Amino acid sequence: MTESLPPLLADFIESVNAHDAEAFIAAFATDGVVDDWGREFVGPEAIVRWSDREFIGSAGTLRVISITRHGQQTVVVGDWRSTHANGVSAFTFDVAGDKISRMTIREG
Repeated sequence: MTESLPPLLADFIESVNAHDAEAFIAAFATDGVVDDWGREFVGPEAIVRWSDREFIGSAGTLRVISITRHGQQTVVVGDWRSTHANGVSAFTFDVAGDKISRMTIREG
């Protein structure tokens, strides 16, 4: 069953597509993690360095194809387009409270 995005993730994707680096990093918990195809970036400084090269800094946009929720976890399959990489990927979000605790990117 395809569902709607929780407000936190809808706002997050909107900030990504607007290339709003401040809103992007503000969505993560202070000990948040990005797992980009097995490469882990932990904490705001590491996530910002990664994003500056490969996410926000590469003018990326994400077009949502499907959304599936499992408790506090949401899987967004989307078409990612940027100057760094392109293609369909699965973005799995773990949420703790009102922040993203982990974003895992894998093959969609």
